[in-house]
Formats: sequence, C-alpha cells, structure tokens
Amino acid sequence: MLFQFRWLASTTALLGLTAIAYVSTAPAAPTEQPPQPTKTATAGAEKPPVEEFAKYLSGTVLSGVFTIDGQPLAKLQEERYEIKTARKLDGYDSLWEIVTRIKYGDKDIELPVEINVEWVGKTPVMVMDSVPLPGLGTFSARVVFHDKKYAGTWKHDEVGGHLFGRVDKAAK
Repeated sequence: MLFQFRWLASTTALLGLTAIAYVSTAPAAPTEQPPQPTKTATAGAEKPPVEEFAKYLSGTVLSGVFTIDGQPLAKLQEERYEIKTARKLDGYDSLWEIVTRIKYGDKDIELPVEINVEWVGKTPVMVMDSVPLPGLGTFSARVVFHDKKYAGTWKHDEVGGHLFGRVDKAAK
C-alpha cells in the first residue's frame, strides 16, 4: 500500500511538472498587435529648411497673448515682437541671430538676440536657456513655429507661463 501511495504521489508530481513545462513552452495566445509607427525621417536624415525659415521669420510681427503661472488662464496678456531679421550664424549647428523689437511692460527696445533653433523634422523650435537680455532680465523659452502660428512656454527670471499667437508679415 505504501508503494502504491508513493507511485501515485510521484506520478502526480511528474504530471504536474509536465503540465507546467508545457504551459511555459506553449506558444502565447495571439494578442492584438500594437499600432505600427508611421515612417518619418530620422534625425539628421532630412536637411532642415534653414534658409526658408530665415526668409519666413524676417520682416514679421509675432502678435499674441501669454499667461502667467498662478494666475487664471482667462487673464491673458497681449504681446508683440517685431522680427527685423533672422539668420543662422555661420559655423554653428543651431545658433541664430534674431534682431527684434521687444515691447514688454514699459520697455520698448530693439536688440539682436542669439537663440538656438532646434528642428523636429521640418518644424523649428526656438530654445532659450537663461539668456540675459540687456535691460529686460534673464529669459528661458521653448517656442514652436507652425503654419503661421507660434506657441510655447517662457520664463523671465522667476516668473513663467505659456504664450501663443500668429506670425504675420510686417507692414512696409
């Protein structure tokens, strides 16, 4: 009787191990396939339209609104930038000189601003990281340009927010 019990226990254990081995090696049940990414140009594979952006941005007015963090979103402030010229600086991968007239609070000045322009495919993104502007303070920003519009985030010293608006050719 003891022999039969041991045989039954070892046979049951063997069958259990066989079942576990089968389950762990059995092909997985088909699952829904994740969506496949759309084929796009990889970074660096397509040359960004640098000259086109310089022509597009030169002689424009950026007019829009901005928010201030901590204030109601319905309280939008108007902003206006006149871009005289925009050009990529020779010898640099992403550094540009933007000559602009800035009206900010009681300030109204024209100055050249060195700014990085990064590219996401054919879309330009202006990037400022703690850039001091004489008479105005220190600024950081990320601003994307697309289809005669701009949008992004900004920071002036310790205050920041969002901004968005349109890009129009300046009146001559």
